[in-house]
Amino acid sequence: MANYRLTLKGIENLQDELNRLGGIRLEAIQKKQLINLLDRARAPGGTPVDTGELRESSVVNFGDMTMGYTKEYAPHVEYGHRTVNGGFVQGQRFLQANVEAQREIYREDVLKAIRKGKR
Repeated sequence: MANYRLTLKGIENLQDELNRLGGIRLEAIQKKQLINLLDRARAPGGTPVDTGELRESSVVNFGDMTMGYTKEYAPHVEYGHRTVNGGFVQGQRFLQANVEAQREIYREDVLKAIRKGKR
């Protein structure tokens, strides 16, 4: 995968608790979230489009649970970059917006799984 990706970290305690509550599969919830992120990235407005190559480079890797872009210039579009004449092009924060939109969905899906596991 490319230089730019989203990785879910620090969820080991949550995984342990969900397993304790009845074998809730956090992996299935994570996969759903990654698919949602990918769908949003590929939808109109989800990724900045000039030639369309950046949007087309959006990928998910379920092996390491990441979603990202394979184009090497993706971080420059996300965070901004300097120009040759000393100027600065502001980042578009498209991936950050995508993650923020997914955050509440992820939270609700985990809470639903916990409630279901407590029954």
